[in-house]
Amino acid sequence: MESPNISNLKVTSFQAYLFWENIDKNLQNLSLRLSMGVKEKTDLIVLPEMFNTGFSMNAAELAEEMNGKTMQWMAGIADKYECVVTGSLIIKENGHFYNRLIWMQPDGTSSHYDKRHLFGLGEEDKNYTAGNDKVIVELKGWKIRLAICYDLRFPVWLRNQNEEYDILLLVASWPDKRSAHWKALIPARAIENQCYVIATNRMGHDGKEVYYSGHSMCLDPMGKTVYYKPEDEDLYTFSIGYEELARTRESFPFLKDADNFKII
Repeated sequence: MESPNISNLKVTSFQAYLFWENIDKNLQNLSLRLSMGVKEKTDLIVLPEMFNTGFSMNAAELAEEMNGKTMQWMAGIADKYECVVTGSLIIKENGHFYNRLIWMQPDGTSSHYDKRHLFGLGEEDKNYTAGNDKVIVELKGWKIRLAICYDLRFPVWLRNQNEEYDILLLVASWPDKRSAHWKALIPARAIENQCYVIATNRMGHDGKEVYYSGHSMCLDPMGKTVYYKPEDEDLYTFSIGYEELARTRESFPFLKDADNFKII
């Protein structure tokens, strides 16, 4: 496999403390932390799942539309730092509520992914509508698959068929009580899909006294650690290289032997 001329990608993972169901306070705090913590040029800022509210089932009161204040905030941040900003929030559209991952570009245009696997244990399936479409975006030549939290448990949905993506990007509100699963599943997804995995989780307690301990990380296609942060709020920028990805796939061409299938 000849490595294409794709430059390194600089990623800023924001393992943020979130204020329960308080959109204004979260946006204010995130703006402040970013202004203090982003010290170098970055290509991508990754925020956690439901970064403006916490993982709330109170969709009717907290949902915004696609032209709402949080979308406008994301556009402003993307423009200010001249990079893509991504994270999920509660969106109301056509009478339905979605846990929607927004991919906001510096020019104000955006793509989105609606969470497919809704967390039944937390009644997310009773309050939100599931998405059906896998979404792959591009940034500086990198192909990036978007996913949200509970999707991590479903390898068939995330399977990298025919090298269709280079990075699996996951935003999450994954509780500390199941952090052992988090730390086991992320390396599995990186190794089986021969891709980088960037997984950004949140910090702190929510309004139901569920504790989130972070453990945000980036792993390379061999499952080795590029970045890892347990506990504490963290805003960290790291770089990943395409040559490592190409070298892994060339040395171990396992994806070529994978089963082809369709999810119906």
